[in-house]
Amino acid sequence: MTGLARNPKQIGTLIRRARKKHALSQKELGERAGLRQETISLIETGNPAAKIETLLAVLSALDLEFQIAPRSKGEGWDIESNF
Repeated sequence: MTGLARNPKQIGTLIRRARKKHALSQKELGERAGLRQETISLIETGNPAAKIETLLAVLSALDLEFQIAPRSKGEGWDIESNF
């Protein structure tokens, strides 16, 4: 599974899709990642306060990884839309 995410909401959407693809509940994913179900819910809804360590634990539990790449020349992105 691949996907482009430029803000917390998009990250949450990709994580939710991956969780559902693995047929996991939020609680099951939380258990795999060592987190509470409530934390998974916050991430999936795009909470911007999620720590990078938390996101990495969730990605690892889903057998995904975080990559850094040059920004593609697609749709514009405004940092102010996050706040």
